[in-house]
Amino acid sequence: MAARSKARKRALDVLFEAELRGLPVLELLAERMSLGERPTPEYAAQIVRGVAAHRAEIDKLIAGNSVGWTLERMPAVDRNVLRIGVWELRWAEDVPSGVAISEAVELVQDLSTDGSPAFVNGLLAKIAAIKDDDPAAGDLEPEPGAEPADGEAADGGEAVARAPRPRARSAGLVRPKISSVLRPAPDVPESEPDSED
Repeated sequence: MAARSKARKRALDVLFEAELRGLPVLELLAERMSLGERPTPEYAAQIVRGVAAHRAEIDKLIAGNSVGWTLERMPAVDRNVLRIGVWELRWAEDVPSGVAISEAVELVQDLSTDGSPAFVNGLLAKIAAIKDDDPAAGDLEPEPGAEPADGEAADGGEAVARAPRPRARSAGLVRPKISSVLRPAPDVPESEPDSED
């Protein structure tokens, strides 16, 4: 495993543990670094600090671009991998978007549910596309007319229906969204009724 891949895994361990135990993430990072029982690579510390510094914006991007899933409903591993992925997409200038997405997909492939790789891949690809369209965008909002996030209705009321989570595995490649379109039957001229004169 490459050094940065190990660092991402270690950053995930710290973020996940902090959330699970309800601890401030930077305090836990300092504790892990001082104990030295399991070394924390500098890139892992950089990720954890970056996620902590930009947490509100990261969570806003994830929630605003996730259709049918609130942050609270996502598995904790997925949620924290997405935070790492978004931080790398937005603030790690030396990490190409494809690498950030691929590494995030690989993490959830090993550690989360069967549907997680496709979910993480699609969501990070969507955020990367927004970033690529407008790299100066600071507080990215979903486009007008986009589907509301889970638990939120377009009119401000409570939404009832929830989108199912995708179950396909992904190899880190962005797959196009395929939607089926119902087409009307072709116009067939009505036949003349038989006359029985």
